[in-house]
Amino acid sequence: MLNLLRKDFIALKSSLWMIPFYLVVFSFAFIPQIEMSMYFVGIYTAFGSMILATTIDIKNYNHNFLVTLPLSRKNIVKAKYLSAILYALFGVLASYGIHSLVNINYPELNKPDYSVMDILISLGMVLVLVSIYLPLFYAFSKKGAGIINMVFMIVLIIMAQPAAFLISKAGENGMDRASVYVFVSVCILLLFIASYFVTVRLFARKDL
Repeated sequence: MLNLLRKDFIALKSSLWMIPFYLVVFSFAFIPQIEMSMYFVGIYTAFGSMILATTIDIKNYNHNFLVTLPLSRKNIVKAKYLSAILYALFGVLASYGIHSLVNINYPELNKPDYSVMDILISLGMVLVLVSIYLPLFYAFSKKGAGIINMVFMIVLIIMAQPAAFLISKAGENGMDRASVYVFVSVCILLLFIASYFVTVRLFARKDL
């Protein structure tokens, strides 16, 4: 499993510079404009990294090669889900770090004081996106990966402002109660696990 995770990052080696590039671009785009920018910088960076990794998989025919090795398709999928978690952690934590520095050095921007709960919410949002994206990727990657990636990025762009409004309203309406967050967290976790099993089933039937 560890070698499969290493494979993902080795395959990304020549394109790793794109991930901090995403972080910089999204920071400049969202921080001055959106109050809840920490969410969007983290989510866009994490999901952009995921799309970059899957695009390279298609370009280099990585799955065609991996299935010829003594590896189960289940483990190949599991490694992709674990790498998605790593991308999510990097994007969200890097966004949190940048916003902490912005609050210290540019108080005139009036950014809110983000907390651990904001980090967890961002991670949850990324996991929901991944849970929808990866089954589609494994089902249609041979012919439709480019279209899937484009559709997801367009949806993210369109939904940025409405999502910011809903997050703000949730806080105003007292939806920060522990019971609500626990319920939502369990739902996201179940969705992520269900997505994994669906993807395993789809990839097991896929003719490469």
